[in-house]
Amino acid sequence: MKTRHWYWIWGAMFIVCAALGFLRQEQESPGWWYTAVSVLFFLPPAAILARSRKEGDIRSLKTLRYLAGASLGITALGLVLNFLSVRWGETAGDILHSILAVVSTPMMASGFWALSLFLWACLWVASGSPSKQAPPTRDR
Repeated sequence: MKTRHWYWIWGAMFIVCAALGFLRQEQESPGWWYTAVSVLFFLPPAAILARSRKEGDIRSLKTLRYLAGASLGITALGLVLNFLSVRWGETAGDILHSILAVVSTPMMASGFWALSLFLWACLWVASGSPSKQAPPTRDR
């Protein structure tokens, strides 16, 4: 499958997880499949990562790194602002929570925030530029 197709699948998973994130807020116990879908959200970027590493596609690696870094950064900022919004009123909190639900899509859908943040961080670290390895040395 081409990398382009993986991006399309990832986009579709983003839309599904965003919808589930908003639906989850309406339910008391949404079920295990919300978490399963939010973990499957990371399958397309993992496939893109593996292919990019294999083919040496630096452009795709940078794209994944920037997307993962942006999601982590904006999520961290959104969480801080969301906690601070307690003093700003209910409307401000609702708006910030909705923005956070879209930006950190799989996090809100699963309910296990640490799992989603961990997977974003793994994607961010793994998409770093391939390091140059030192030549092998001989043991004497």
